[in-house]
Amino acid sequence: MESGSKYRVRLSGMALFNAFTTRGASNNFDLPDYAVPRYPPESNSGFGATVRQSILGLDVFGPDIFGAKTRANVRADFFGGFPNTTSGVNTGLFRLRTAGLRLDWQQTSLVVGQYTPFFSPLSPTSLASVAHPALASSGNLWVWTPQIFIEHHITLPDGSSVSLQGGIMDPLTGELPGDSYYRAAQAGERAGQPAYAARVAWAHGSPYGPLSVGAGGYYARQNWDFSRIVDAWVGTADWDLPLSHGLSLTGEFYRGRAIGGLGAAEGRSVAFTGPLDDPQTVVHAPNSTGGWAQLKFMPLAKLEFNSAYGEDFSPMRGLQYAYQGEGYLGFPIGRNQTITFNTIYHLRSNLMLSVEYGRLRTAETQPGLFSANQLSLSAAALF
Repeated sequence: MESGSKYRVRLSGMALFNAFTTRGASNNFDLPDYAVPRYPPESNSGFGATVRQSILGLDVFGPDIFGAKTRANVRADFFGGFPNTTSGVNTGLFRLRTAGLRLDWQQTSLVVGQYTPFFSPLSPTSLASVAHPALASSGNLWVWTPQIFIEHHITLPDGSSVSLQGGIMDPLTGELPGDSYYRAAQAGERAGQPAYAARVAWAHGSPYGPLSVGAGGYYARQNWDFSRIVDAWVGTADWDLPLSHGLSLTGEFYRGRAIGGLGAAEGRSVAFTGPLDDPQTVVHAPNSTGGWAQLKFMPLAKLEFNSAYGEDFSPMRGLQYAYQGEGYLGFPIGRNQTITFNTIYHLRSNLMLSVEYGRLRTAETQPGLFSANQLSLSAAALF
């Protein structure tokens, strides 16, 4: 591609078609994250199709700076909502996903941009859930966050390696924007300092493929006004374990508090007993425990079977009710579970077909337990 500079630019992306049938009520018809109550006379099932999970990307390969190779990238899709027109449902709005810049030395890298939290790097395999990673509300900490971090690799005598990562992040809380144009500081940003995160990982080759395990941590402060200060934190573990030829186990686990901004607790960092402009309102920060695991089986290079389970458990103990306002709508979810099964067949290196089944079980703090199921057929072309 020709660019406005002398440096090479590469266009990439994925044209993705999803057809699906959903039974039960959920928060989102084509890409459900959790189940919700169904109220008569609503239908208990539906069929639809979409291409709004398709992705466009640009990669720029820049000059060497201080001995480091530089490159930048940006990824976007069409999952940014719907225009208010008669054909709006099939003309999804363009949306930024990730973007950033890397400087890579021989053993050290500096990364600046908006990406998945670097201390939670893995996600399950899916073509049904691409607009956000699979199990996004069921144990997968994924929210694309502005961040700056340094990564350093150490090669050990036995051929294994250790990677050390550390950096700062925008301390997001999951609050909805207060205005469609002007930006106001969220509670984490009002604390006046960034979030801090780190990760250490060990990797080693095996007869069945690369093996890695890692552990990370995150800390941020949140200021909900009237001296209501919340300390948000999380500890994480991740693993990618080849078990035999074509069989591997991948997953992550976390334990934390007030981490809705990372994707836990349905995007809620806290719950309120009343409006935030009332000094008597109590702010409660839930503890969250969750994670996911995926078993992948590839009997052939072109065929893979994936089974994944994820859960987020964020009980609102000690809180009689959650105030429905200030961007946190409805009753908080106490537990959200998702199980998925999919088959992906590679017709060519850039052409894929997939069938996936997913089941959601969602328990709200009030009033009960709900479930939903989705069966989807996906076709993808990479370019």
